[in-house]
Amino acid sequence: MKISDLNFPAHVTVCEFDSRETLTDNLSTLLQHQLIAAIENRGRASLAVSGGSTPVPLFQSLSQAELAWENVTVTLVDDRWISPDESDSNDGLLHTHLLQNRAKHAHYIPLWQPDSSAEDAVDHCNARLATIDGPLDIVILGMGNDGHNASLFPCSSELDAALASSADCVAVNPTTAPYARISLTPARLLNSELRILHICGNDKLETLSRALTSKPESMPVNLFLQHPIMIYWAP
Repeated sequence: MKISDLNFPAHVTVCEFDSRETLTDNLSTLLQHQLIAAIENRGRASLAVSGGSTPVPLFQSLSQAELAWENVTVTLVDDRWISPDESDSNDGLLHTHLLQNRAKHAHYIPLWQPDSSAEDAVDHCNARLATIDGPLDIVILGMGNDGHNASLFPCSSELDAALASSADCVAVNPTTAPYARISLTPARLLNSELRILHICGNDKLETLSRALTSKPESMPVNLFLQHPIMIYWAP
């Protein structure tokens, strides 16, 4: 299967690359231009990113970008409810690979909080996320092979409430993945200027093919494909 074989709606922009290195270079350049433009227009910019191994090279590239990072707010689209010291923490991943070098001057809004359950931390997380005024400038999403984005898992009993929520974030307890989590809601993720689905591998094309004829309740990525989004893909 090729990504060009998939029948995307007109509002979905597909950017296909021969290698992950070329994808990283192009996406890093796009993000830098978008952040610089937002800072020039409003004096500030905001960026919400996903965890996992796929965006690590992108984070490393962005961390070296010459822009006014002190005017950029960075947050996560979701995080596992574990200490940043643990290897599966998105917070720890971000500090290791993005919030370094020039990007160490960015303002970071974490989701994880010590000495609290995910459910008990939701109100505090919503209050912190509310300090981002207006739409997020950039949201970078990944996608699991079950069609989940952020921590919006089809297996989760909280999914229906998350899809309907007007809050910025919700607690989620997936049954097919480890750890309790906090995830930004679709409402907050869609309240953004630019959304990018950053995926690699042929298995992701199979998932996208199924998602195009699915529903958000069974494959949450379908919801984001119903709105303008850029897909950055490489084998």
